[in-house]
Amino acid sequence: MSQLWWHTARAGGIVAWALMAASVLWGLALSTKVTHGRPRPNWLLDMHRFLGAAALVFTGIHVGSIMLDSYVHFGPTEVLVPFTGNWHPAAVAWGIVSVYLMAAIEVTSLLRRRIPKRLWRSVHFASFAVFVLSTVHLFTAGTDSSEPILRAAVYCTVAPTAALTALRVRQATRHGRPASSSKPRISLGEVR
Repeated sequence: MSQLWWHTARAGGIVAWALMAASVLWGLALSTKVTHGRPRPNWLLDMHRFLGAAALVFTGIHVGSIMLDSYVHFGPTEVLVPFTGNWHPAAVAWGIVSVYLMAAIEVTSLLRRRIPKRLWRSVHFASFAVFVLSTVHLFTAGTDSSEPILRAAVYCTVAPTAALTALRVRQATRHGRPASSSKPRISLGEVR
């Protein structure tokens, strides 16, 4: 029982990373259209949104549990302000910045119909940074980072994410449409 919060923090962090990675992969599958319409884009969009929200919830579980654990002291300052803690300050900072970006993505996604499309898209591009930062956080702060199963799972996730990202960039440059193009395009919000 004395290590309950520590185990909850570790599990919450791993689950949060997996959900965030799945959300990024789902978003890339949607934007690259690699599924060729199967399953329907509405289902993909709903799953993408669900995974992103669930990742934020499990991130909250991770952070809350680490604050309740008594082994290493993490107070509000240490979990909200980068480089303020004594325990691996740089490794923790990657996670803190990732959380802020993830929260910004979620808030702007919830407000998508009320904010300019360009603003939403600009913030949503931070998903790539969240993926990278949280992966670095997992490997540098996570005590389970040396586990072969976890490392294999991360590598098996990074590979398709990198491939789909390259495909997405290639598609955008092939069509000569940068993200801020004025040409009409169907957005994810118009799929419904």
